[in-house]
Amino acid sequence: MKPYRTVMFVPGHKVSWYTRAAEAGADAIVLDLEDSVPEAQKEQARELVAEGIPKLAADFPDLGILVRVNALGTQMTGLDLEAVVVPGLTGVFTPKVNNAVDLIRYDTLVDHFEAKAGVHGLEYIVPVETIHGIQNCEEIAAGSPRVGAMIGPTAEHADIARAVGFEWTPEGTESLFHRTKIMLATKAAGRHPLTALWERIRDLEGLEAFTRRSRGMGFRGQIVLHPSHVPVVNRVYTPDSEQIDFHRGLLETYREAAARGDGAVMYGDIHVDKAHADKAEEWLARVDELAGLNGGL
Repeated sequence: MKPYRTVMFVPGHKVSWYTRAAEAGADAIVLDLEDSVPEAQKEQARELVAEGIPKLAADFPDLGILVRVNALGTQMTGLDLEAVVVPGLTGVFTPKVNNAVDLIRYDTLVDHFEAKAGVHGLEYIVPVETIHGIQNCEEIAAGSPRVGAMIGPTAEHADIARAVGFEWTPEGTESLFHRTKIMLATKAAGRHPLTALWERIRDLEGLEAFTRRSRGMGFRGQIVLHPSHVPVVNRVYTPDSEQIDFHRGLLETYREAAARGDGAVMYGDIHVDKAHADKAEEWLARVDELAGLNGGL
């Protein structure tokens, strides 16, 4: 999965919000058919999302477009996927995954509707939002080749708060254990580590502090709820020019040393060897990928 910094939720029945989210600079959007859509409007929302996906894909070719379907236990998942697996869709947001068996159930449905619609390569963003999901996060992360990202969540009022029963604080100490566990499982499986969620829409300073703490933990992107959050989160997860210059200089210095037959060299005050160079090369490759996202650099 591309290294999305911002994944913004949009209620599926709010068509006028689709373009607003993309124009805000979100790297990806999730058109929601689950919690944000009232029961009586779910059928209409499916139709609106199915119609909106090709237009969004044409207008914003670098935008990731996913749909959050209703969970497997609702018996609406198949109806959702039948409607929304259309050309232009890039992924599925898969709620309430408790174990790898749930992923097989999703795979069976997605395989069918991909073949039917002539769509290929759909990936999952998996939110870990249940106790069983936390306990089984390692098997979930590796449970399907479609898993592109997993979310280590913390929120004041979302499913994870109800499931765990924690008392939310801005510092996030109450969710530190399970978020770290999920983040490590995600990285061990080679997936993209996302986190969530800052619910206080007007508190941009709090959002930035939360995002910086999450980046420091090892997360590389997060779910956002409002267009005003997008530039803040994108900025925090985007390396600045000084960092880019540092890593380019380090890599160039090491390569010059290696060409001379030296396995280690000083780069300023730092001792540099192959491990440093490998990290710099990987880091710069991610910068190049960020430049190709909808939010740009």
